[in-house]
Amino acid sequence: MVKLLIADRDPKERYGLEWLVRSYPVPFDPVLLAEDAGEAEESMEQEAPQVLCLELDMVPRDRWETFKKGVSRHVQAVIGVTAEATFERAIQAIELQAEDLWVKPISPDRIKRSLHRIYRQTAEKESSPDPSVPASVPPLSYRSLFLDREQTGKPGCLWMIQPEHSDRVPVLLDYLEEYPFHTRPLLFPLSDTVVCVFPPTRSDEKKHFHREGHRLLSDWSSRLEEPLSLALHWTRDPSISLRQRYLFAKQALELRFFKGYHQVLTADEPVNWISIDPFLTPDEQRTWMNMLEQGDREGLKKWLYDQFLQLSPPFPEPGLLRIRLTSILAQLRRFMQTHALHRDPSFENEYHQVFSTILYRPILYRIVQDLLLFIYDILEGAEQNRKKAAIDVVETGIRYMENHYHRSDLTLREVARHVGRNATYFSHLLSHKKKTTFRQIMTGIRLNHAKRQLEETHRPIQEIADRVGFKNTNYFSRVFKKNVGLSPRAYRNQRKNQNLKQQTH
Repeated sequence: MVKLLIADRDPKERYGLEWLVRSYPVPFDPVLLAEDAGEAEESMEQEAPQVLCLELDMVPRDRWETFKKGVSRHVQAVIGVTAEATFERAIQAIELQAEDLWVKPISPDRIKRSLHRIYRQTAEKESSPDPSVPASVPPLSYRSLFLDREQTGKPGCLWMIQPEHSDRVPVLLDYLEEYPFHTRPLLFPLSDTVVCVFPPTRSDEKKHFHREGHRLLSDWSSRLEEPLSLALHWTRDPSISLRQRYLFAKQALELRFFKGYHQVLTADEPVNWISIDPFLTPDEQRTWMNMLEQGDREGLKKWLYDQFLQLSPPFPEPGLLRIRLTSILAQLRRFMQTHALHRDPSFENEYHQVFSTILYRPILYRIVQDLLLFIYDILEGAEQNRKKAAIDVVETGIRYMENHYHRSDLTLREVARHVGRNATYFSHLLSHKKKTTFRQIMTGIRLNHAKRQLEETHRPIQEIADRVGFKNTNYFSRVFKKNVGLSPRAYRNQRKNQNLKQQTH
């Protein structure tokens, strides 16, 4: 472990710097504090910190030479800190062979960069190889990851780190090359991952690498705000080859399908998947079609959550779950075709996007969420199509009635047959959409035509009644008076008088 001593008279500066160090993924451990030169000298003698962050102004002139010798004897790297940007302070920093000189106020980014660099340099000096590994062991290479050839000595911990998208591997590699590891690993970039192989050290403990993995994930997330997965393999068994470790870690990374990102996935042993029948049974297919036709959003959501988001180890093989999801998508396709949604380019494009998501997206809960949103969209589309179809049926029926109003034998059954519906359902649509009955609509159409002929022609009332679909003149007169308030004759006379008055004026 690399120790850091912060020596500063100002408690706010001292504790603030300590907080920054602990907040950043710079794993100094422990972080020591000193409030004056005497306490700093005592800490250097007792703790021998590798790195000293020293307020230069705190050391009295008469103790400078003694203090400088103590630093030279106990400390490997120094960072000078001062509130005075003077030549004298610069000379003091040079005498201490300081790695950096900070002039207050110091930006957090400057602090972070300096500490990262100095930690990395110091940690590389501190790390010592396992004495059990002979010097003649050849360096590890890509061949070691892919070939089960004999290896001398015991490799250290192995990490396999995977970004969400493979095109981010170069960015990840740059990040890892700058990251302040306790012990510097060998980095092997692959097509979609980076493998980190740590050399064996005296501090080669699993919990240490697990903690360091979480620290790295946290720092990556705060810097780049991108998802990242990390699989860790650690063992003391020298018979397990590097290739076996690599395969264990590669398989463990598949667990992110169930557990999501920002996890340190342990790969101590092979992952044992369970086998399932991925296809929907006939009963499940009927259940799905019924829920879709009923628009049962809560039922569909519950089914998906129960089937896919309540899983616990041992997990089904991810490929089988993807097949099961495509089996569900096939039911959605049937529903789309039933309601003519496949003719709409927006629904068709969304369908293909969801299909691609099921095949390639790496996280199960995101696939389920995208699928559920697609289901809600097609349910809404089907409801809109039903409403539109009902309106079209009603309007088509009314146009047919207007074209055949003169026929006294025109019936509800004939109009319903014309629009491709049964009489009962068409009657229901009329009453729902127009708030009236077939008979009332038919009567209204006929009376409107009767009024026009009474106004514009001299035909006898009996003839007009026959022309607008009334067989019986007396019945026509009763219906006319009931709806208009006047008999046909009185209505004709009234309209004639009104026209004469308009012409006179």
